[in-house]
Formats: sequence, C-alpha cells, structure tokens
Amino acid sequence: MGPDKADVIPVMKEILSINPKIKIMGSPWSPPLWMKTTYDARGGMLKPEYYGTYAKYFVRYVQEMQKAGIPIDAITVQNEPLHPGNNPSLLMVAPDQAVFVKQFLGPAFAKANIKTKIIVYDHNADRPDYPISILDDPAAKKYIAGSAFHLYGGKIEALTDVHNAHPDKNIYFSEQMVVEQPDAATINIVNPVKRLIIGATRNWSKNVLEWNLAADPQNKPYTDRGGCSMCQGAVTINGDNYSRNLAYFSIAHASKFVRPGSVRIASNELNGLANVAFKTPDGKYVLVVANTGKDAAAFNISQNGKTYAATLDKGAVATYLW
Repeated sequence: MGPDKADVIPVMKEILSINPKIKIMGSPWSPPLWMKTTYDARGGMLKPEYYGTYAKYFVRYVQEMQKAGIPIDAITVQNEPLHPGNNPSLLMVAPDQAVFVKQFLGPAFAKANIKTKIIVYDHNADRPDYPISILDDPAAKKYIAGSAFHLYGGKIEALTDVHNAHPDKNIYFSEQMVVEQPDAATINIVNPVKRLIIGATRNWSKNVLEWNLAADPQNKPYTDRGGCSMCQGAVTINGDNYSRNLAYFSIAHASKFVRPGSVRIASNELNGLANVAFKTPDGKYVLVVANTGKDAAAFNISQNGKTYAATLDKGAVATYLW
C-alpha cells in the first residue's frame, strides 16, 4: 500500500467524502513478483507454495483500507486471469482459482471475519465455462458472491448462461473500454448503451462498469508493455479544465436515474429498439431505450393501463422516468 498512500488513497477518500455510499471493488493485476513462476510483473503463474501467503495479502489489503476509511465492498480474485500479456498480469486458470478460493482465500476471509465479497473470473464473456466450473465446486462456491465479466470477447448473453447454471450467485459487469473518435462530430452513444447498459443488465448483471474514469488528453497514465493508449476516460482532465466523453454520457443515462436498490423489471423489445426497464426504491419506473435502427422510430410506452407516445431519432438514446 506504500505507493497508494501518495495518490490512490487520498483521491478515494475525497470521493467518499462526497458520496460515502459508493461501493468499491478491488482487483489485483499481479501478485508480488517473488510469488510468481516468472519473477516478472507480466504473465507467469502464482506458485502453489505461496497461495496461503497471497491470501494473507488480500486480508491485509482489506483491513488496511478499512483503517484508512475506505471500505472494500468486493474483490475479484484476478483481473483478466486468461490474459497474461498485459503489464502487470497473471495467468490463473479456472482449476487454480478454485483451489485458491476454497482452500486459502475463502478460509482466510472467514478467519479474519472479513465480509468483503469474493468475485471470480473477471474476464471476457467468451469463457462462461470458467466461472461455471468454479461454482460447480461446492467447497469453492460457498465463499463466492458471484462472477464478473468484460466484453472484449464473446457475447453478452453468456452472462445469462452463468446465471442459469447458478442462479443463486450474482453476475457483475466489471470492465469495458469505450472509445470515442476524437474528431467525431457527434457522440456514438447508441453502441455502448445497447451493448453494456442494456445488454449486461438484461442478462442479470447487477452493475455496469466502464473503463476508465479519468485520463489526460493523451489518455495517460497507462502502463508500458500492454497498457491502453486509446482508453479514453469518462472525463478528460487537462490542467484545471475537464470535458465529458462518451463513457460519461452512456453511464449517466442509467446512473442518474437507476439509483442503488433499483430492480430490473420485464420489458419487451421491438426490432431496433433495445431497452431495459427498472423500478426504483421510491416506486418510480425508468426505461432506457436505444434506437439501433436506420431510421427514426415511434413507439409506445405502456404500463399499468397507461400509454405514452415517444419518438427517437436513429442512433439516439433516451431515458424515460415516471
């Protein structure tokens, strides 16, 4: 936590001072180098003789962050465990992650009375077999809150496959890069809203996270050897100035209205009108609609015997609240 004390922790504490209800998820990209088969931040595997030691690192991390006033709601065991080419990264195949959770991490959390959620997988939707195989092991499953997904590969519907296999465990959407053409005349908002805001939640995800929150005009900082030089922040910070980007507006269509505690409710889909509906804790209804068709579309919103007429331009997104 040494380097984090200089920047990460002060920023997180400032964020929590503005909204103390924000939930924070931790996600490691690499264990300490001496625990790895390669002694390199990039790639390699966790040596089995250090499984217990590494579990203690998780415990200490959660405890020390709590002492700093930063509660960790959840952790994923490993960010992108099947992508050892990033810097930093770690290859952790499903059988190894199952052993680590059931024999080391889960018991270590239980012994320390840590309530932080343990989330497995945290990688692309093209491998639903990874979390399913771990959850199929009852000894591992009892420690696991759910599984997390990215969408750089596979189809978003795979999240439903995991839900159907283990409906008692949560689904989380934990990362997707959203890229905006720097010289574009308009923001292409329909794609991330359809694929992520609508796609993930219609497939049982409890949340949607996009990558990343903020960057400078050159999309920095990012790591060498595998860092993303094209990952634009939701907000670009340029000295004392800032600008809002595609990720900001796509997330805002949901986050401004679908407040914590909201529940997704059923809604039918018309051709070219992707949508998702929610009921909020205060009894209001929210409908997010994305027109993916080639033309403007007129449609009706009907609920409890009342009907509202609406029109949406092609490529447009709208959020309706009543």
